[in-house]
Amino acid sequence: MFNASFPKALAALLLACAAWPAQANWYLDNESSRLSFVTTKNANVSEVQRFLVLHGKVDAKGMAQLEVELDSINSGIPLRDERMRKELFEIDRHPDALINAQINLRPINDLAPGAQIELRLPVNVTLHGKQHEYTAELLATRLDDRRFQVVTLEPLVLNAADFDLLPGLETLRKAAGLSAISLSVPVGAVLIFTAR
Repeated sequence: MFNASFPKALAALLLACAAWPAQANWYLDNESSRLSFVTTKNANVSEVQRFLVLHGKVDAKGMAQLEVELDSINSGIPLRDERMRKELFEIDRHPDALINAQINLRPINDLAPGAQIELRLPVNVTLHGKQHEYTAELLATRLDDRRFQVVTLEPLVLNAADFDLLPGLETLRKAAGLSAISLSVPVGAVLIFTAR
């Protein structure tokens, strides 16, 4: 026998399912994401390096956190990676870098798949026991009902002095026999988040 309340219950269930991703936590897809940076040595030689292991989450209130495992540095040169772990990042004492931001999720959740929105927001970077705030220019793209992508429209330029990294850079410079290593490092990201 047909129950008259069934269509209402079904509609309520469908609405709840449609709204679920908006209320869900969003988790970083490490395999599809990338965090890279550019270093410059001897004034005119630049190289791209990246971190291979990232963890991230955006909770239902829009609080975003990205954790970078500094041990996962990959410059393509194992000896340099080991020197950076030990002398620059000092991963025994500071194994991770953290990036935090507060995001207004409503505009992103309201996007149709394929649509984009530009975001300008403060981000807080914790690295080597020091914190510094930057303004980030980001582009958020709704990929589908359960995924969105955030990319940096402009690199975030970190300065080694802000994170007490100058002694480590000097050690690296001497070890590599370089005349100079740039103190400013542009950082770029492509981050994919999935609702669950």
